[in-house]
Amino acid sequence: MDLAHLNELHLLAIEEAKMYPKKRLVYSEIANDSGRHFLGIIGPRGVGKTILLKQFAMENANAFYVSVDTLIDTDLFALVQQLTEVQKVSIVLLDEIHFYSDFPRALKKIYDFLSVKVIFTSSAALALHQSSLDLSRRVKFRFLFPFSFREYVYFKKDQLLPTLSLPEIWDKNWQSDHLLYSHLFEPYLSGQIMPFALEEADVLPLLQNVLQKILYGDLPSIHDLRASEISKIERMIRFIGKADIDGINYTSLSKNLGITKYKAELYVKLLEQAFVLNVVWPTGTNVLKEPKILMYLPYRLLFKNFEDAIGGLREDFAVEMLKGAGYSCFYLKSKRGQKTPDYLVETPEGEFVLEIGGKGKGRQQFKGVTVDKKLIFSHALEVTDLKRPLILLGYLK
Repeated sequence: MDLAHLNELHLLAIEEAKMYPKKRLVYSEIANDSGRHFLGIIGPRGVGKTILLKQFAMENANAFYVSVDTLIDTDLFALVQQLTEVQKVSIVLLDEIHFYSDFPRALKKIYDFLSVKVIFTSSAALALHQSSLDLSRRVKFRFLFPFSFREYVYFKKDQLLPTLSLPEIWDKNWQSDHLLYSHLFEPYLSGQIMPFALEEADVLPLLQNVLQKILYGDLPSIHDLRASEISKIERMIRFIGKADIDGINYTSLSKNLGITKYKAELYVKLLEQAFVLNVVWPTGTNVLKEPKILMYLPYRLLFKNFEDAIGGLREDFAVEMLKGAGYSCFYLKSKRGQKTPDYLVETPEGEFVLEIGGKGKGRQQFKGVTVDKKLIFSHALEVTDLKRPLILLGYLK
């Protein structure tokens, strides 16, 4: 293998990192991580995993950056061994490791036989989950999601506001500054949740490119898919993006797309692990155990304009923020003709029932709900006993 060429790419990575002085908030956690374990950073394409590794390489002289998709017919163990012995590297940064076939075996061998720390990234969580049993005691996983609204404000306005918990929002325990940047909320929902949107006037063409790389690069690298299946998965995404948010589940996908329910489940699972779809399971008794299928922001905008998509975008945002904060989130399934709130959220302080929506939502949404803590998150700054601004979910811890 050509170490001279790898060194050239490593130096180019450091030069690129100098163009990005501001770091994702998770950077300090990764930089301060210690212990024998390797560190795996998993997240969607476009959230800044590559830049984060390059920034780490820039600030650590003993670290070496390698983009795995540039390695052709390379023995990863032998490469890392050569870097440690010849270059005296103690931290190897492997970007997009899922492009290396049988990477779990390679990582296990590196961990067992070499004295080196490995930090790696992947845009395909499924590959990591499938290997978790082999890597469980050797690798600590860390998810890197798109910007929360809090982090978006930090990058746009250089102001880092305090985090909030759901109980604090219930108690109206926030600062006036948390609502100061409400004018940025619609641009955020329109695509600026993705870090690469900070440098681009029109994010949607880039997002379409990201989706194509997922479909034709990431998914085939982690699952044996025929070309015809990729076409069906692409059609499924388009159907979900254009459909109303309610009623999208395995059965409806199978029926409308002419595929088996098994295939619908498989394709949804793959797209969930690629951070395109967001799956929320139901709670309660006597319900059909099929999930509600949302999208990660802002993929819905590839298929609808903002005005037509706003209802779905609100729910996509709410669930993304709740899950990103580590809350268990379930949807409430109603009988036909009945109104129910959207979600049940479990917190250490107890259960909350949440309704996500615009104007016109009120107490009738909670008829028959026995949970004490009920909130309506609306796309407005109105605060009442029930209502809270939706934007506050963007500050969850």
